[in-house]
Amino acid sequence: MGRLETDELEALPAQELHDRAVRYAVHHGDLAFLWELLKMIPAAEASTGNEEETANELSRVSALLSDAVAAGEGELGEALRPFYIEYLARHPEA
Repeated sequence: MGRLETDELEALPAQELHDRAVRYAVHHGDLAFLWELLKMIPAAEASTGNEEETANELSRVSALLSDAVAAGEGELGEALRPFYIEYLARHPEA
């Protein structure tokens, strides 16, 4: 399927927009988009008035952040050493 114009995208149901966007991001390794999506979900839940689900989403995002913070420990930290070294070499001011 070719590129859709904004007006055509606006006409699509939210579920189709989600499926297309996530499928594309996963296929292209666009982790920045997926991370932004994760960060936006709690606020989107809050806008629907579903406070319980908002708390659940915040808990899930918090768990992901906790995993990221702890990812320097033990065997996981050792497995990620090359990733950290490459990143820090590109950002010597860190």
